[in-house]
Amino acid sequence: MAIKQPNSLHCFVCGVENSYGLKLKFYETAPGEVTVFHTVPPQFQGYPGIVHGGIVASMLDEALGRSHMGVDSQNSRFMFTAHLDIQYRKPVPVGQPLRIVGWSGKRKTRSATATAAIYAEDGEILAEATAVLVDVPEEMLAGSDLEALGWQVYPDEEETME
Repeated sequence: MAIKQPNSLHCFVCGVENSYGLKLKFYETAPGEVTVFHTVPPQFQGYPGIVHGGIVASMLDEALGRSHMGVDSQNSRFMFTAHLDIQYRKPVPVGQPLRIVGWSGKRKTRSATATAAIYAEDGEILAEATAVLVDVPEEMLAGSDLEALGWQVYPDEEETME
């Protein structure tokens, strides 16, 4: 069973009120695994019909970090990307359904590894990434009211994951 992760208000990748953003909705599909289904609109293309490489990197980066986040907003592990390695295998098309999956890797006290991939509708891998992540320092989060910052689970129009 997929469990929806929280979104924020203004994040470029997941912000529900960011009119310039992607508005991705992530679901924990297994422990340490997140999945999102998304069709990238044409305003995010680089070459005609192809998602800009920076947008591809942003989607992978978010999936990498969210693989360690979990679904409990009070106990989420927030992480920065320290190192990101991307393999662009095939052009990622705009206007076509994609599946983006992130998997948590080895966890250490203040760091972790993760992998992620973007798949075409037929299951072909279009891009994949590995990362080293580091914990956001506690003092940056101390005293933050995550719900006041918009960090919460927002209901979907349809309550089922694609």
